[in-house]
Amino acid sequence: MNEKLSITLPSEMVAAIKSRVDAGAYASTSEVLRAAMRLWLREEAEYEERIAAIRTRVKASLDDPRRNLTGEEVKQQLGAFFDKHR
Repeated sequence: MNEKLSITLPSEMVAAIKSRVDAGAYASTSEVLRAAMRLWLREEAEYEERIAAIRTRVKASLDDPRRNLTGEEVKQQLGAFFDKHR
């Protein structure tokens, strides 16, 4: 089911929309806005997926049973690693 909306856009956006329609890239202003909404919804879904992945990694890190290292211990281990791989 379609629903009609009334929106207000800056004149630059309106000109860009009309330009794409006039160029034949889209059949109507509604088609341009539907394409923009599909893109926005896809970007929002991808953002949510990235946030969920980050939360999963953070939780795994917090739940890691290995002991926490001090900053000095990290520095020593990294130094040893880089010395070994030079």
